[in-house]
Amino acid sequence: MQFGIFTVGDVTTDPTTGHTVSEHERIKAMTAIALKAEEVGLDVFATGEHHNPPFVPSSPTTMLGWIAARTERIILSTSTTLITTNDPVKIAEDFAMLQHLADGRVDVMLGRGNTGPVYPWFGQDIRDGIPLAVSNYALLHQLWRDEVVDWEGKFRTPLQSFTSTPRPLDDVPPFVWHGSIRSPEIAEQAAYYGDGFFHNNIFWPLEHTRRMVRLYRRRFAHHGHGTEEQAIVGLGGQVFMRANSQDAVREFRPYFDNAPVYGHGPSMEEFTEETPLTVGSPQQVIERTLTFREHVGDYQRQLFLMDHAGLPLKTVLEQLDLLGEEVVPVLRKEFAVGRPAGVPDAPTHASLLAEREARSAAQSADTATAVPTAVPTAADGA
Repeated sequence: MQFGIFTVGDVTTDPTTGHTVSEHERIKAMTAIALKAEEVGLDVFATGEHHNPPFVPSSPTTMLGWIAARTERIILSTSTTLITTNDPVKIAEDFAMLQHLADGRVDVMLGRGNTGPVYPWFGQDIRDGIPLAVSNYALLHQLWRDEVVDWEGKFRTPLQSFTSTPRPLDDVPPFVWHGSIRSPEIAEQAAYYGDGFFHNNIFWPLEHTRRMVRLYRRRFAHHGHGTEEQAIVGLGGQVFMRANSQDAVREFRPYFDNAPVYGHGPSMEEFTEETPLTVGSPQQVIERTLTFREHVGDYQRQLFLMDHAGLPLKTVLEQLDLLGEEVVPVLRKEFAVGRPAGVPDAPTHASLLAEREARSAAQSADTATAVPTAVPTAADGA
């Protein structure tokens, strides 16, 4: 099972000091957080994509390319890449290039985003959100698999004999997660292609998450990709930790109360009861996270949001130390207990390449052992 962090890249005033970092400081902090994530043994770093203040990560592959050059092991991903307002051709090329630079340590999470004005900024209509997601991904899927593409659709100009360059590393496209909070159509899309489904359930009750994941699993099996248990599932979460739970609650409360998304709404206690947000000791985070399996079954990826709402970089790095040293090692061990043998690991470039080579070898063996059909000759009955 993979554990990691994702960032939304918000620039938010620290409510305890009144200080607001510059965009430059926030971008540099995000890269420092990514390097720290690898240092403490996490598996994944993912960045969001936003094109409006107070967020800064408008060019995820630029940032991930910088991080790729300074890391060796961690998987680089997104949380989310906007499949609705980006050109699928550019997504195909950008992430294939990143694959080469990172030696395959790349996957991508696609989503529609949650900022309505983005659509007209990029020449689209928010009312076409679902059709855009479906059509654009169909093209992206083809661009990564067919060397020469002819395409005609509603939302972009046609392509004739087009080749996306560079080609995916080893001809293995990046693994795709389809991220959604509320859209069953996206769960269906993930299931249809046999891709991963990531439910970023940081704002929703777990019962809603359970229903969405259950839908995806059923449809994954319906489309013939395996059993429901073999479907590839990821979850989001939020944590804030201190050795003493009371200290965690006291320190995090002003950040929660003034957060740009849920601040000035439900109390922190109400929010932690209804959603996966956990504020407390490392042991409390472990116990709460382990309960997620009760709702969605055995799953493959758990990402945590830890650097939002104006938290200082120093505090975030301390949180990562706690996550990497005290929480994730226990979660790895406990999630492995009772995990059915048929539940797959999260796909990686290496595993996808091995699967492709195994299929190729099997096909070659079938061809070699096939009984040849006799070719008639003149002597056979001319």
